[in-house]
Formats: sequence, structure tokens, C-alpha cells
Amino acid sequence: MENRRGKGLSFARRIYKPRIIGLGIGCISVTGALYPLAMPGWVWALLLFHGFAWAHLAYQLSTRSQFPYQAEQRNLMYDSLCGGFWAAAIQFTPLATVTILSMMTMNNVAAGGKRLFLRGLLAQAAGIGIAGTLFGFTFNPNVSLTQVYTCLPMLTLHPMAIGMVCYQLAIKLSEHKRALSALSRTDSLTGLLNHGSWKDLLHLKFHKCQQQQSHATIALIDIDHFKRINDNHGHIVGDAVLRQLSLELRRNLRENDLAGRYGGDEFCVILPQMPLEEAAQVMERMRETFCNYRNPQIPELRVSLSIGLADFQPFFTDAAMWLNAADRALYAAKDTGRNRVSVSEEVIAHSA
Repeated sequence: MENRRGKGLSFARRIYKPRIIGLGIGCISVTGALYPLAMPGWVWALLLFHGFAWAHLAYQLSTRSQFPYQAEQRNLMYDSLCGGFWAAAIQFTPLATVTILSMMTMNNVAAGGKRLFLRGLLAQAAGIGIAGTLFGFTFNPNVSLTQVYTCLPMLTLHPMAIGMVCYQLAIKLSEHKRALSALSRTDSLTGLLNHGSWKDLLHLKFHKCQQQQSHATIALIDIDHFKRINDNHGHIVGDAVLRQLSLELRRNLRENDLAGRYGGDEFCVILPQMPLEEAAQVMERMRETFCNYRNPQIPELRVSLSIGLADFQPFFTDAAMWLNAADRALYAAKDTGRNRVSVSEEVIAHSA
């Protein structure tokens, strides 16, 4: 309910300023065609109200409504009704009539598509019927120079206002699209790349290393005995440990390094243009730093990391082979006591 109301209020705000501009300059167009006709004073008062007060009243009606979107659509129908009324009141003078009705129709199409377009046509027909009943149905084919000049603002400024609204909406949609794209690539708990996104980047990096014969190292990081942490202290504490590791990764890695959460307690890093020896030093510093982590509620808790490293080798046929090398190095770190950094021996094995 709140979400629907929020969208309705946003819709009303988007229409507010274009309506002020459209009705204000539309009033000028109607005045140019209405001036030569002998109309009673209440018609001029109605024109002034519609041109300069209705936009503000319509905004208040929609924003104070329980359902702003529906209220704003009703306001658009009132606009169309009045458009039809003024078309008949000015005796269907061609230039002013086409200008007024086409601009209001454009509003309806932009705001609600085909459905609002058809409803708007019915509202315009109703307005024509009301004015025809009051003043009679008369067609005046003459277009004076005054009418031409009074229609020019409507033909220039109003499309610009609608175009600006559409542009702002396109910018917002683009921002939302980028935000959704980022969310689809990010692990919600740690803020790092998720499993799928990191593997996609690994494939790209692998092919880049192949084509450019450049260096890169990947690291697989595992929190030792993480299941025991969850079992003994609860998942909230376990989540805090995962977030802390993601924080340490951001602190210790370069801006162009790519860190992701590979599994439950397993993290992965791509280190472009970094030799294996340098990568081992970076991961060793991070391992030592993470060993000093203390949970304020559980001071006796100790955590450690097992890390496997593998650098790119020309004989790797695909990214999976590179990743498997890092995975074997990780299991070597676990098998030799955990809490250590292990380097892949793929080069040695291949050379032998």
C-alpha cells in the first residue's frame, strides 16, 4: 500500500510542473481565439482559473488522496474535458483547436498509453458536448495572425516540458537499471561479488592473460572450522566473521583486484598483474591480520584462514584448470595444518 502511494506521489510530482506550463500557455492560445467572440464574464473567469489555478489545485487533490495515482489520472481526464470545452467554445478555430487537443492528447499518451488516450478522447467529446450545449456548435475556419502568435508558445514550450520530464524519467530508469545490475552481481551479506559474477570475471581474465601473455594470480580463501563457529556461537556471530573477512579484503587489496564470495565460508580473489610471490606476501599479511580479529561479545573466539594460490600458466587450457590449481593449493593448506598460505605446484608438476 505504501509503495503504491509512493509511486502515485512520484507520478503527481512529475506531472505538476508540465501541467503549470501547459495550462498557462494554453490559456494564452485560447485567449487569442476567444477574444473576438462575445463571451460572458464567467467564461473568462473560468479560463483564468483553469489556466493559472487548476494545476495547483489538481496537485493538492492528488497528493492528499489515499490513492494519488488514480487521483492524478482523474485530473488528466478533467484536463481533457476542459480541452474539449475550450475547443467548442472557440468555435473549433483550426489552429488553436488542434494545438490544445493534440497537446492534451500527448499528455494522456505519455502518462497512461492507449487506455488513457481513449479515455481522454471520451472526456474531450464530453467537454465539446457541454460547450456546444451552452454556446451552440459553430465552426470558424478563419485563423488570424493573433491566433498564430498566441499558439506559438504552446507549440514550442509545452513539448520541451514534456521532453524534459521524459528525459528525467529515462535517467532515473537508467540509474535503477544500474543499481539492479549491481545487486544481481553482489553478495548481499558481504557486499563482494557473488559466485556467478566472480566466475564470469575469472573467464574474462583468463582469456586476457592468454591473449596478452600477462600475469595474474587467483586466491581461494577458506575460514577454518567455520561450521564450528556457527554451531557453537550461532549464525549471527558467523555472519559477523564473514563481514569482517570481506572488510579485510577491501583493506588489503588494490582497487582493481576482484574479490568475491565463492561459497558459504569460501572467498576468492583475482589479482591482476601480480606475480605469485607478491600475491603470497599479500595473502600472508591478510592471514596474520585476520588472526587478530576478536568479537566483543565472545572474546575467546579465534578465527584463522587457509589460503590457496595459483598464478596463470600458459599451459592452462581453460579457466577451470586455473581455478582447480588454486583449489588444490587450498586443500594442501588444510591438509598441512590450516591457518597458512599454500602456493600451487602446477608449474613444478608440469615441468617434471
